[in-house]
Amino acid sequence: MKITLLSGGTGTPKLLQGLKRIVDEENISVIVNTGEDIWVGDLYISPDIDTVLYTFSDLINEETWYGVKDDTFITHETLKMYESEDFSEFLRIGDRDRALKIHKTYFLRRGYPLSKVVDMERKLLNIKGKVFPMTDDRVETKILVEEDVGDRKEKILLKFHDFWIKKRGKAKVLDVFYENSQYARGVDGALESIENSDLVIIGPSNPITSIGPILSIRDIRRALKSKRIFVVSPIVGNRAVSGPAGVLMEAKGYPVNIYGVYKFYEDLVDTFIIDDRDNLEEKKEGIECNIVATNIILKNMEDKINLAKRILEEYRKG
Repeated sequence: MKITLLSGGTGTPKLLQGLKRIVDEENISVIVNTGEDIWVGDLYISPDIDTVLYTFSDLINEETWYGVKDDTFITHETLKMYESEDFSEFLRIGDRDRALKIHKTYFLRRGYPLSKVVDMERKLLNIKGKVFPMTDDRVETKILVEEDVGDRKEKILLKFHDFWIKKRGKAKVLDVFYENSQYARGVDGALESIENSDLVIIGPSNPITSIGPILSIRDIRRALKSKRIFVVSPIVGNRAVSGPAGVLMEAKGYPVNIYGVYKFYEDLVDTFIIDDRDNLEEKKEGIECNIVATNIILKNMEDKINLAKRILEEYRKG
């Protein structure tokens, strides 16, 4: 059985932790959001890619779901001493984590496509599963916000990094765009993994900025149309499990509840996994797919494994 996951942020990597403990790793492929990739100084940062690599290799820092566990921050703290208006490292990057980013930067500057560099790193980390960036083209998630500038309100288009890291998500969000996605092509390996998969899982990641950029790539979305797709909700009740998903869903016109998540994936989803704390009888009206209620709050490894098992049990029912 071959499984493809669509991943971004922190929700899907948690599910991946459980899944790789009950499924042979070589049968798992992960297509990862790159809409949040950014250059910080001379360093190329692909946060969602690295989180998946570290999750597969059991190196992930589970306190932050970013970077390497037990990392040191000597380089970052030293760089802080040299900060100026022209140079600042807002993101706290660990030393071991920085080494992987330097590796990416070195090969990208020499013309290697991101997919080839990521596959090199996958092998260097002894990962048997496959990891693909959604595209080798440049696609950037941009957040349109409204801010007070003096005595007037001004609309500003921010990179996701600036919205979430610099501003800590504290801005009125008007809209979200996937810049250049209409011209981008899906990575060949990602498209092949979809074609060869028995099951596609869209994990409990932010629909708008973690999964939306992947689905904005036309040939990826086209490839998904013929597959059996399970979607895990990132919303419980009227709140996101973590991160800015609620604010961003509202900005795109979706209600912050399971119905809003369903509408976002409506043309793709076959089975919708929601939390068993949601009142299904009240909320299932208008949701025209198979619905499974179970625990989706992944606090520990047992939760992660149980959710993975529940998905596979439902898949086997046909």
